[in-house]
Amino acid sequence: MTKPALTPLAESLPASVPFVGPEAQERQMGRAFTARLGANESAFGPSPKAIAAMQKAAGEAWMYGDPESHDLRHALAAYHGIEPENIMVGEGIDALLGLLVRLYVGAGDAVVTSAGAYPTFNYHVAGFGGTLHTVPYSGDHEDPDALIAKATEVAAKLVYIANPDNPMGSWHTAEVIQHMINRLPSGCMLVLDEAYIDLAPDGTAPAIDPNASNVIRMRTFSKAHGMAGARVGYAIGSSEVISGFNKVRNHFGMCRISQEGALAALQDTGWLSHVRKEVAQARNRIGAIAQAHGLHPLPSATNFVTIDCGRGGDFARAVLAALVAEGIFVRMPFVPPQDRCIRVSCGTEAQLDAFAQALPKALAQAHEKLR
Repeated sequence: MTKPALTPLAESLPASVPFVGPEAQERQMGRAFTARLGANESAFGPSPKAIAAMQKAAGEAWMYGDPESHDLRHALAAYHGIEPENIMVGEGIDALLGLLVRLYVGAGDAVVTSAGAYPTFNYHVAGFGGTLHTVPYSGDHEDPDALIAKATEVAAKLVYIANPDNPMGSWHTAEVIQHMINRLPSGCMLVLDEAYIDLAPDGTAPAIDPNASNVIRMRTFSKAHGMAGARVGYAIGSSEVISGFNKVRNHFGMCRISQEGALAALQDTGWLSHVRKEVAQARNRIGAIAQAHGLHPLPSATNFVTIDCGRGGDFARAVLAALVAEGIFVRMPFVPPQDRCIRVSCGTEAQLDAFAQALPKALAQAHEKLR
């Protein structure tokens, strides 16, 4: 018995997991993490109203979710002051990025991103045969000028930037991003990942122009709204760009429970304000813990703090490994020079207490290993 051969493209790709989940690490260790501070989830949870809506919807889970996500799309459109035709709901930003790449990137087409930026986008580009071009960060920020210059040089179909940035937590002002949009070369679309925008300072997001066909914005309920496990993201773009998703999307990909939870979360602005305060306090606490041990916390507009460990990537990896061994789940950037850092998600007081207790031991072990 034989099976069909993989396509040449699929055969050429490595089997990879962009992120090893904490559950996999727990299985390997044979025990649970004390503090889950690595995936930038919201330890403060969803809105109680969202939880109630999802509990009610669970009793209706025998039905497929609305394939048009009608109520959620209309609510999002009203929230942003645009039309429902400018919104596409999908199974998190990751799924929407995959659909976008499928729509616009063919074999050999050029795509531009920053070296060390969010890797799942790169995974999709490789999966559809695109050619990825990267530019370095400028300090700890993605470099809009370098991204535009490279996109112009290689005639890129897509250029990706996250604002605020993951994994560094840095951000650009709305004026900087708008200037970037204004300079896009013809035939190129900006993929503006705004996963953390609900936690950023005022003046970070440029105004939404529903008629601009050269920019698509990605947002999510996974971060500030605390619904990472529900998988709800959405794209904002021109009606022409948004309608393209209907050519390739999984029309029944959004479950009823997630749709109802997101709708309730969007309406609970009080909970969002509460989470923003909790995140701000947690960022300050993480920074204080880092500084108490001679480390440098980077400014953050997200629900995590990236901590410069003061040495190279080998030292940061040793710190991370020691923290994991102590039951603290954290992650770190992949690419030098950003890999001199570890990244710690905002958490509850108890979780940050555990991090504070484990960090000095982890640092001592890393110093001993690399001295």
